[in-house]
Amino acid sequence: MSRDGERLIELVNELGSRVSHVVSDMVPPAAQVHLLNAQRELITALMLIYENRVTTAPTSRGRRSATSARRAPARRRTAARTGKIPIE
Repeated sequence: MSRDGERLIELVNELGSRVSHVVSDMVPPAAQVHLLNAQRELITALMLIYENRVTTAPTSRGRRSATSARRAPARRRTAARTGKIPIE
């Protein structure tokens, strides 16, 4: 991974930790778990987008060649929800 990618990861982690400190006083613990999962998924998506943009070189017409096209990764099944969280 490039140095820019490493700095991006550090920045996103720092922003995430600052937001979590602010939110922890206002959000119930059960909801914090859901927010942390969403944060992790967002960071993963941003990193995949970044890596795709950096590592994919456009062809002469600005399109990907057929050989560089990749299949979408297999989706991971999420655990079944135990129930709704009451909101006060």
